[in-house]
Amino acid sequence: MSTDPIPDAPVTPTALDHTPAPSGPSTGQKLLAEAAGTFLLVFGSISAALFAANFGASENGTSLGIGFVGVALAFGLTVVAGAYAWGPISGGHFNPAVTLGLAAAGRFPWKDSIGYIVAQIVGGAVGTSVIVLIGLFGPDGWLAAAQGSGFASNGFGEHSPGGFGLGAAITTEIVFTAIFVLVILGVTHATRGTPAMAGLVIGLTLTLIHLATIPIDNTSVNPARSIATAIYGGPDALVQLWVFLVFPIVGALIAGFAHRALFDNKSAG
Repeated sequence: MSTDPIPDAPVTPTALDHTPAPSGPSTGQKLLAEAAGTFLLVFGSISAALFAANFGASENGTSLGIGFVGVALAFGLTVVAGAYAWGPISGGHFNPAVTLGLAAAGRFPWKDSIGYIVAQIVGGAVGTSVIVLIGLFGPDGWLAAAQGSGFASNGFGEHSPGGFGLGAAITTEIVFTAIFVLVILGVTHATRGTPAMAGLVIGLTLTLIHLATIPIDNTSVNPARSIATAIYGGPDALVQLWVFLVFPIVGALIAGFAHRALFDNKSAG
């Protein structure tokens, strides 16, 4: 969620443009911020999906769970929190597809992408590992049931919440990841963007994407999120994981290159 830095205008939490200041945080601090933000995204949203989405029922039979609308909001809210907390340090990507999309758009150095992606994957994996730790002390059978149902992993075919096939999952991940990256590139643009509102707009866009696509494939648009859940989701989740690694990245790269060609005349350095 980064854009070209404005000379002599360092990023502050009140002027969020998702770009770390050139002479600001160290590389280690940026990577730690990416890991922390991805941890928050995965831990908060997947906790909502597993602990709260279908939790119990009231005495009159009404569900007390938050449902997929609540899960969609959880994804959006965690991005908002992470963007404003750690965006000024690292740029607030929290997503390998976003990092590569920004690089394709000329907003982020390609050479720094690998470090960011590793940090994001580690942060996400720690997030689901903490959920497993909590589950170990949960009700009898809860953790086994969560893992048996896929641990909120992405999937298609019989593992799609709505029964959608492989083609639907591929199309969904390409199109919606591209939309997500285009929104990020637009709202964080150095001269045309709205830096103070960027985190909120990005979070609400992610909420909208989840509302539209949870029934299709449980919504990825983020390979780190998909890896984090597939680790504990069983063999089927791991077998289908490739779709949610490859096609969000394809969508992000399409968006990055397209935005650079259509909306940015300035070439990358």
